[in-house]
Amino acid sequence: MSIRVLIADDQPIVRTGLTMLLDAQPDIEVIGAAADGREAVRLALELRPDVGLFDIRMPLMDGIEATRRLAGPDVTDPLPIVVITTFDLDEYVHGALKAGARGFLLKDAGPTLLTQAIHAAADGDALIAPSITVRLLAAFAHTHPSAPRQPIEPLTAREEEVLRPVAQGRTNGEIATELHITVSTVKAHLAGLMRKLGARNRVEVAMWAHETGRL
Repeated sequence: MSIRVLIADDQPIVRTGLTMLLDAQPDIEVIGAAADGREAVRLALELRPDVGLFDIRMPLMDGIEATRRLAGPDVTDPLPIVVITTFDLDEYVHGALKAGARGFLLKDAGPTLLTQAIHAAADGDALIAPSITVRLLAAFAHTHPSAPRQPIEPLTAREEEVLRPVAQGRTNGEIATELHITVSTVKAHLAGLMRKLGARNRVEVAMWAHETGRL
């Protein structure tokens, strides 16, 4: 089964390039491309893609609002969304993550990273591996201080151990190797962290770790 992707970007050359890169993958199919956020929301509701790949700065409705409408806290069946941006849109990225995005890529990311991000989102995971992501989360934790929510139960020692590499952008496999545990055990601890923190995905877990000074 192919992963069905909806692309949203106001630049035709970017839409074309992303479509060509993704359609070249044997298990990914681009089913639609929108030129603005409003069209992205309409196409998402109409086509029901598996993953959305959205630019942030778009006319009529930006990528943050489109993400909020399709993946926000009040959405019953949220669409996994990866946002793409450039360095000068850092603050918008933070807003997109708050709105429910699963992760983000820089526009100069190569085909391998792009494909990994799509697969991660489709699997219910999130790609936060690029070091720039980690630096951004840390920067906004300090420059946009807010009172982080408290866990509904205290974290266990092992959950604290798993939390740190998650916030550093490591994959489940890398965490398993580092802590000498199985991938399924990592997933179980991550599920426990999300439940206790009220987080919907590992991006929100990572943001909480930065906001509470865990790194």
